[in-house]
Amino acid sequence: MPAPVTQRVQKRRDALRAAGLRPVQIWVPDTRRPGFADECRRQARAVAAADATDHDLDAFMDAVLADLSDETDK
Repeated sequence: MPAPVTQRVQKRRDALRAAGLRPVQIWVPDTRRPGFADECRRQARAVAAADATDHDLDAFMDAVLADLSDETDK
C-alpha cells in the first residue's frame, strides 16, 4: 500500500530542506479578479506616458542593448 499523501509530501519537504532549500510563500495579484485587466492597462499607460517624457530613456536603452550585444558576441 502506498504511503499517505501527507507522508510523501513531508518526505519531499525534508529532502528539499536537506538540500539547503527552504519554502517561501508569496502573495501575488489575483488575475481572475474583476478589474485586474483594466488596472494592468491603466498602469501600462502610465508607464508609457512617463517613458514618452523621458528623453534620455532611448539613449539609455540603446546603450544597454549595445552592451548586451557585445556580451553575446564574445
